[in-house]
This record gives sequence, C-alpha cells and structure tokens, in this order.
Amino acid sequence: MEIAIVGDEEFIQEQVCSSIKSKAPACQAEVFATGEDFLAAGHKFDLAFLDIQLGGMNGIEAARIYQRQQEDAVLVFLADSREYAYEAFDVSAFDYLLKPIEEQKFMEVFGRAVKEAAMRRGHRQDKILIRAKGKNFTVHREDILYIENRGKKVEIHIAESGEIIEIYATMEELTRKLGEGFYRCHRGYLVNMAHIAGYGADSISLGSGEEVCLSKKRHSGFVKRYMQYLQKEGGEVV
Repeated sequence: MEIAIVGDEEFIQEQVCSSIKSKAPACQAEVFATGEDFLAAGHKFDLAFLDIQLGGMNGIEAARIYQRQQEDAVLVFLADSREYAYEAFDVSAFDYLLKPIEEQKFMEVFGRAVKEAAMRRGHRQDKILIRAKGKNFTVHREDILYIENRGKKVEIHIAESGEIIEIYATMEELTRKLGEGFYRCHRGYLVNMAHIAGYGADSISLGSGEEVCLSKKRHSGFVKRYMQYLQKEGGEVV
C-alpha cells in the first residue's frame, strides 16, 4: 500500500512515518512538503495524510484537486484546530486528526484507514472475463476463493455463492493473471490470501470452512508471502 504524507512540519513528518513503519512496515510512505509537490508527483496513492495549514496551497485545496485523478483515495487531514473540519469533510475526508497527534488515536485511525483503502483498491481491480461452456462470466478477483487443478481443466471456486466454474486453462497461466494476492500453495491449488482463516503444516483453512492442501516444499515460501500480505493490508502479526 502506498501512502502520501503532505506537511511542512518535520516533527509531524517523522512522527507519522515512524508510526506507519511500526504498524505496517510493508507500506511505502512518501513525504511532500507542499501541496504543489504532492500534486506534481502525479502518483496515485491509496492513502494520504494532509496537513491543512501549508504554505501556498493548503491541504484541502490540494485534496480537492487530487480527487480528480484519484477519486477513491482515502484522505486523513491534520490540523491545529477544528476550524477546517467542515471543509475537510466536504471533500470526503475519512478522518480529521488534531495536532499534536496522540499516538493511540493515530494508530486507531490509521488501522481503519488502511482497511478502507484496501477495500477501495480491491474494487478498482480489473474484473476477469472467463469463458466456459459457451458462456462468458465476469468475476472479481476478490470473489475467487481458490482454484483447483483438474488436469487440462481448472475449477474456479467462488466465495459466498459456492459456484464452481470449470474452464480449460493451466495453473501457471492463472497464477500470472491473478497476481500477488494469490499463492500457489500446492501444484493442485491456487489460493486467494484474502480468504485465508488459518494454516497448519499441510493445509490452509479458508473462511468458507474448506481446506486446501499446502505442500511441504512450499510451506516456508507460503508463510513468508502470507506475512507480507497481512502487513501490506494493515494486519497485525503477533
């Protein structure tokens, strides 16, 4: 997850960066001293912390312009008083933090903001068009529970509905197409990490109550990738 920190107070920059690193070390944070620099970067961030009182363009003005290029970005404003709260929420602020920032309050807001950003990012992801048995199916990546190898065919198991779509494809092809949110935990299974409820030495438990095989040789690689996934999505590893 990519995060922007927009503010000209060095202490606040360091505090926010340090808190983000301690809570979610896999997140990437970039600091901008002005709203102009933030906009000039031309980058789409999942989450942005914006100080309202900036030299030149203020944080709310910068946010209003930024929303034109990233309308579903999660915006958290920082301010010395509640004076600008109405204006901030007028540009769909996710939250509004008063300075000096209380560490506990920041962590609480940050945790919620990361979850919200992950959800919005998921909705932005491309849908997948699947052709099977003369029909076309449009499936969201997030709705795929796991994929099972069936020789020359694969079965795509859909969460919630329990539907199974059978198509001609290879596991290698689908692993590349679905990307980093999925892991090939066994030569016969490709699992969506968003639906993992737990794992053991030789199996992975899913939120649906089902289990898929976890091969011995892929176990350590899976654990590493799953921990990275949890940290990137704002989860805590204890």
